[in-house]
Amino acid sequence: MAYGAMVAYLLIIKDTVPTVLGFEHGSHFLERNLILVATSLLIMVPLAMQRDMASLSFTSALSVAADMILVVFIAAYAPIKENVAANGGFVEVLKNDGINPQTMFVGLGILSTAMACQHSAFIVANSLEGKTRQRWRWVTNQSITLSAILCLVLGVCGYLGFIGMTQGDVLNNFPIDSIQANGARVLLAITMFFTYPMESFVARHVLIMLVHNGDMDARGGFTLENESLVEQEELGEDDATVNTTISTGSVIEGGGVLCMNRRQTWTIMCYLVTLLPALVVNDIGPVLSLTGAVGGSCISYIGPGLVYLGVNGEEFLNKVGGWLDRWRRARGYTASSNNTAGVSEGDLPVEGNASLAIPQDVDKFSYESITSGRKPLWYYLGLFPIWTSVANSGATHMQKKIDAATA
Repeated sequence: MAYGAMVAYLLIIKDTVPTVLGFEHGSHFLERNLILVATSLLIMVPLAMQRDMASLSFTSALSVAADMILVVFIAAYAPIKENVAANGGFVEVLKNDGINPQTMFVGLGILSTAMACQHSAFIVANSLEGKTRQRWRWVTNQSITLSAILCLVLGVCGYLGFIGMTQGDVLNNFPIDSIQANGARVLLAITMFFTYPMESFVARHVLIMLVHNGDMDARGGFTLENESLVEQEELGEDDATVNTTISTGSVIEGGGVLCMNRRQTWTIMCYLVTLLPALVVNDIGPVLSLTGAVGGSCISYIGPGLVYLGVNGEEFLNKVGGWLDRWRRARGYTASSNNTAGVSEGDLPVEGNASLAIPQDVDKFSYESITSGRKPLWYYLGLFPIWTSVANSGATHMQKKIDAATA
């Protein structure tokens, strides 16, 4: 997800900066690529090298300001009135272009990209100064509201201004020699320069978690037994703040290649693997749609369900085990409960067999009791073998985390 966004940002730089410098869109491929490499190395990479996202607070503020001015430009200078009139009025435009089956799934992919922007939420939350849940709630509410308004205005005005001729980068619809359009291109480039490092932070964080178990400084890695370090990074209560300010000057970093440490090495690697496709591809539309179709769909639609199963794995297993237990009992099969073969209080004899006992947790079912024995057709049609496997893995790891935290 972050990778696709980084490629898209580089493509926008290749679209905007050379155009401002006089290289027309669709030509001068060598010059445009050289400008992309030079500007990204001079601006994007140094910002992406930062250790903490809080270091980008000033550039992020400039990026948001540039975004707002850019939206105002599109709304003011897009030829909305002329194009809507030429296409028969607003009602006709809505009727003919409201839903386009040929581009609907491309649009859904792009929307999924925008919807899944929360992949950096935890990193942003940990970068707040004086973190509280109340402050994080205020930040997310305000930012999402502002983003929704800006996206709505930009999308409606940009499309109505050019209808079917609207390009992936709407500024490419404006004349190359327009002073106002070039000013908007500069604003868009500023936004991309300052937004790329935030996506790079996410990509670098994920790779270091996967490859080095979260050990960015080559100091031994993160373990469940040492989870107190992670707990310090979590948000505090509504009436309390958590001070996690770390003096980066006192951190000794290592583990990289050549003269770079591990953080710098992974930053450069992320930059190179995103630069290569950006030098070859020229249209941002397919990049955003593919990113949304793969990464956006996983994060927005598939990921939340898997996370829920992982966190609530034991509860899910008990629920599925209960369904299977009732189905097996109704057909005379062996009960699947973990406990004493489904013994209930009514099964206890008045006298005689003292080995029978009232089970303590009749409604608890293990993964083995679910997977063994007969199962109905709906169990396979509903892909429950996959869901129960995910739930079992989540329940096991959750128990390990609880044991490590309470040890």
